[in-house]
Amino acid sequence: MFRKPRALDAVECRVLGALLEKEQNTPEYYPLTVPALVAAANQKTNREPVLDLSEPEVLAALDRLFKDVLVWRSPGARSVKWSHNLDRRWQLQPATKAAITLLLLRGDQTAGEIRGRAERLHPFASIADAEAALHLLAEGDEPLAELIPRSPGQKESRWRHLADVAADHTGASPATRGMVVPAAATPLGTVRDLADRIAKLEERVERLEQAQERRRDP
Repeated sequence: MFRKPRALDAVECRVLGALLEKEQNTPEYYPLTVPALVAAANQKTNREPVLDLSEPEVLAALDRLFKDVLVWRSPGARSVKWSHNLDRRWQLQPATKAAITLLLLRGDQTAGEIRGRAERLHPFASIADAEAALHLLAEGDEPLAELIPRSPGQKESRWRHLADVAADHTGASPATRGMVVPAAATPLGTVRDLADRIAKLEERVERLEQAQERRRDP
């Protein structure tokens, strides 16, 4: 399964960034309901740019991400909640998770800005530690980040995420690697069948866990 199945759009990037942030900042409220996710995506602080997404826009983004197995549905007692699947798909550790979270939510940043803004996500001991995490994100055939050459007048180089850039899944030459290309076509029926099977499995697991908890109670 590819790390980056396709180039993500701005709404999808914001949704994933918000899920990542809330998991790290407020795990007691994670996974998130759709209203909570809309509020997180539209926060006025720690967001660049500030967006005004509607619930239908967020739901549509979740549906697309679910088909790519980048998010999960967690049926609850009162409402469905959503969580990301990026720890496994993007092979994230605490340091790289904090770095990609900030890049998704706040755009291009220096390693120093990442370090300063990551305290509640993952405290970096030094700028060098933040740079090390960013370099890890930039490795491999499907990099999640890249260093942007310093522009005239800038004192430091900045980093950007590459979630909105399609990876090379065709064996193309390095000269063309990283170009945005259309995602490979997948039969819609197959995707929907897979999504339904995953949802049923999640519901079955939840029922089994609830039954186990009841057996443990005196």
